[in-house]
Amino acid sequence: MSEHLIEDLVADTVLLLDAHAPAGDPRPRDWFAALYHFQDGFDCSFTRFRVMDALLGRRHTYRFDLDRHPDHAERPAYFAGLREFTALRGPGGSPEDDGAWLEDGYVDPPHLYCDAGSALWRRMAAELEPADRVPPARVSPLDVLRVVAVAAVERGDLPLLADWYNLGPRLLGVLDPEGDVRAEEVRETVRRTGALETVEPHGYRPPDDLIADDPVDAWWWHLTP
Repeated sequence: MSEHLIEDLVADTVLLLDAHAPAGDPRPRDWFAALYHFQDGFDCSFTRFRVMDALLGRRHTYRFDLDRHPDHAERPAYFAGLREFTALRGPGGSPEDDGAWLEDGYVDPPHLYCDAGSALWRRMAAELEPADRVPPARVSPLDVLRVVAVAAVERGDLPLLADWYNLGPRLLGVLDPEGDVRAEEVRETVRRTGALETVEPHGYRPPDDLIADDPVDAWWWHLTP
């Protein structure tokens, strides 16, 4: 069963951060890579085409004519026969490889796509501008949420911030919030804006009695000043 909550969170966050960041800002590329890495930890469908304009514009994803694929000359009949969305597999690859099914790119005829940092992106690096040959920086979910908190307040999307926050500290990598400036800033923004009051809690938030029994959860959800 697909995790529609996570799919929607990631897609909506891509659009929020794309609108928030100035033109030419390289950071959204890193944020988007972190968002899709986070999404890969759940049972989610392929959703990139919901926000493809933003992914292309921020150089997270690259689009080429299909005949630019490095293997096209060796396998012209295969590529000519592609009529629908297809995740490609390189030599030795298997469609069952966990977490790697987009590594060798994907086709939505008549175009070929690859994401920054993927195996196909590395193979096609010579065709890219120098700035596009740099892999995305490693960014944690909490780092992204810190930016989401700022962008959500600025653009009036507190429900999106609340849905992220209600995933809970552990899914977001907060194991010991004491002294973590990022966690403290996000928590204070949620408290100050009353963001949690804008949505009904989704299934990732535990019951109140379990929150009270866990020091990290209690700190996260009991928003006292």
